[in-house]
Amino acid sequence: MARGTGRGAGSFAPRSVDVARLAGVSQKTVSRVFNDEPYVSADVRRRVLDAAEQLGYRLNNAARALASGRTRSIGVVTLGTALYGPASLLMGVERVVRDTGYALRVVNTVEGDPAGVAGAVDSLLDQGVDGIVISEPIDEQTDGTAPSLRLDVPVLVFGAPPPVTAPTVLTAGHGVDLMARTATEHLLDLGHMTVHHLAGPQRWYAARDRLEGWRTALTAQGREVPAVVGGDWSAASGYRVGRELAEDGGVTAVFAANDDMAIGLIRALDEAGRRVPGDVSVVGFDDIPVAAYVTPPLTTVRQPFDAVAQDGLKRLVHAIENPKAEPLAPSGPPVDLVVRASTAPPPPSRKTRTRGPRTASRGARTSRPPLAREGPSTGH
Repeated sequence: MARGTGRGAGSFAPRSVDVARLAGVSQKTVSRVFNDEPYVSADVRRRVLDAAEQLGYRLNNAARALASGRTRSIGVVTLGTALYGPASLLMGVERVVRDTGYALRVVNTVEGDPAGVAGAVDSLLDQGVDGIVISEPIDEQTDGTAPSLRLDVPVLVFGAPPPVTAPTVLTAGHGVDLMARTATEHLLDLGHMTVHHLAGPQRWYAARDRLEGWRTALTAQGREVPAVVGGDWSAASGYRVGRELAEDGGVTAVFAANDDMAIGLIRALDEAGRRVPGDVSVVGFDDIPVAAYVTPPLTTVRQPFDAVAQDGLKRLVHAIENPKAEPLAPSGPPVDLVVRASTAPPPPSRKTRTRGPRTASRGARTSRPPLAREGPSTGH
């Protein structure tokens, strides 16, 4: 069932004249009540407020209509997380909004709350925002369904949150599957017969897109599609999966759904005596700042967070300021594969190398400190 959100759940947004008619007062009296002007009796004030609540007419919307018609503010619904991807996208949105002269209002959702998006949207509408950005990376619906949101302001969607009904619904941030396909094709072009995939948690839309891009690249070239192994975006999960993959001598190439898992994977392979890229090539995703400085420097896909934010917000502001105009067409995100030293052609033999894990000895390089098995994830 559709959820009513915004200035009423019906087909038409209520106006001050509707509140006046229901309360049995003049439209001027409604304005006086919402402006908290004197000379309005307590009984009349109560009737107006009751009528407004019954119709879903918001006080801030009234104030907005009485002024210039807009508050010049944009609301953002985003998951409260320090993961690199969502945090970087939010930073890009903040920079763009500031440059447009609009104020930014952010409401964070909490992972595991199916009603989080709807509640966050209600909160932003209560603040009178002129447009809303929904950047919700997780599918919180356990039964395969999602509530429909009905808003009365233009909406920009990053990813694939619940269905939205609004005057204008814009989408941005697509093309992640193409980026993942490019990463996989890079490994195939080097001569690897197939590519294994270290996937992110499948409740995340981004993890699904990257898995789909990987699978599409393999099937398009008629290659074997190995079983998917999953992590939780953390380096620790990449390390655990890497210890398993290191035992399979047939593994020569791995595409990890983010850089943190790729870094943990490389550490595990190194400890097991599997050289990167001599024995196994590894590609990550995101191009986090440390990716260029690990050993070996990580080949990865750089996400165009600023470009996506710039394109999406430009189109959202256009929709806010030109409600009767056609929406601007989206720009395709660039695919930026950053090739570094973690990828190379496959070894001549696919058999497991005979040398065992590296151990410290006199005059030998000591291994790095153990990677923490648990802890917060830092990338996405």
